[in-house]
Amino acid sequence: MATPTKVDAVEEITNDFKDSTAAVLTEYRGLTVAQLKELRRSLGADTKFAVVKNTLTGIAAKEAGIDAFDGQLAGPTAIAFIKGDAIAAAKSLTDFAKANPKLVIKTGVFEGKPLNASEVAALAALESRELQLARVAGVLKAPMAALARTVDALRVKLEESNGAAPAGADAPAAEETAAPAEAPAEEAAAPEEN
Repeated sequence: MATPTKVDAVEEITNDFKDSTAAVLTEYRGLTVAQLKELRRSLGADTKFAVVKNTLTGIAAKEAGIDAFDGQLAGPTAIAFIKGDAIAAAKSLTDFAKANPKLVIKTGVFEGKPLNASEVAALAALESRELQLARVAGVLKAPMAALARTVDALRVKLEESNGAAPAGADAPAAEETAAPAEAPAEEAAAPEEN
């Protein structure tokens, strides 16, 4: 018979699976508490690294519709529930596992699709979304700066053409407007002298 504590634990793990974009199953046999703390810190705030009970996790995975962990739940097990950037979290996990071989990445699930250990490593090898956005921003920065310079040059040219008339271009037009203005004044003055 299931105790209320176990029911609550299964519900929590099920919700963690459902709320995560990815989850990575690991074995942490031989890691110290300090090393696990270091790993949690390296994963960031958007990833929950939880030590779990295998039987309860198996039940929770089934309730969440995940079959990637079937046959993998043995030994001291911890799961990284990833809510943020799955690529960055996978990279943190694989980097930590390289530095600390006692952390074994067994399997994972990403957006509902099962991943084996090598596929988790391949996910980690991709560029993170932040890096991709930074590169796009860098690519767009130069054209935007050139566009801003062009707009400024056009604005200056427009202000110059509206302010002072360039030499030679508006001079004949000014003479033409001045001459007709003088001619009617002379015609108007001539009848008064008669």
